[in-house]
Amino acid sequence: MNQKKPIFHLPETESTNQSLRLWANTRDLPDLSMLWTDYQTCGRGQTGNAWESEPGMNLLCSILFYPAHLPANQSFAISEIASLSVKYTLDPYVSGLTIKWPNDIYYQHKKICGILIENDLSEGIVSRSVIGLGINLNQKAFNNEAPNAVSLAMITGMIYDREELYNQLHTNFKRLSDELNDTGIDSIHQKYIASLYRRDGFHAYQDLSGCFEARIHDIEPSGHIILQRRNHTLSRYGFKEVTSKL
Repeated sequence: MNQKKPIFHLPETESTNQSLRLWANTRDLPDLSMLWTDYQTCGRGQTGNAWESEPGMNLLCSILFYPAHLPANQSFAISEIASLSVKYTLDPYVSGLTIKWPNDIYYQHKKICGILIENDLSEGIVSRSVIGLGINLNQKAFNNEAPNAVSLAMITGMIYDREELYNQLHTNFKRLSDELNDTGIDSIHQKYIASLYRRDGFHAYQDLSGCFEARIHDIEPSGHIILQRRNHTLSRYGFKEVTSKL
């Protein structure tokens, strides 16, 4: 591992987010410190879902990020950076990756990466962010509770060096975070929009009122998705308020 980068390893931990947050509370960790592990005993996804991963097979890490004066109501930029950094890391190995709103990475209609972001707020800005990433790398099979999971190895038939990928991921995250801090959210947002799953055309969605067809109109800085229905009306949704249907 490149020792010039603040990248740390634990053979096993309950959760890289939990461990990195504890370290940041008790140690003077630099910005963009990354903690990775071979196995999480209590890995978490969005809304408390468990994250399945065989020991030593996948990329399981968390990144500590101190944004420069990022307003809390624009914190979705962190999600955009995280998802883009994963996409850019995997793009050299497989084509056709997209970002399924808000931040899952998809290959065709299958999920290759999940992201869990925990932000600390202070006086209306994001003072600190811990970004957990679970990337399916070398695992060849998943249980029935993850019916649409896929790994890079399943797609290409090859096995990958985890440490090499961690270094590439860290480099991409740093480049994008520097861009955010230097030029603001607009350029990051445009890259995110261009990378979205089902970015073009009308597709099936479902909300509390039932199924409907719509296209992605925009993603707000808050992270809300704006969908335009065939009758041209716009609907605004937060996370888990609408789902896409195959």
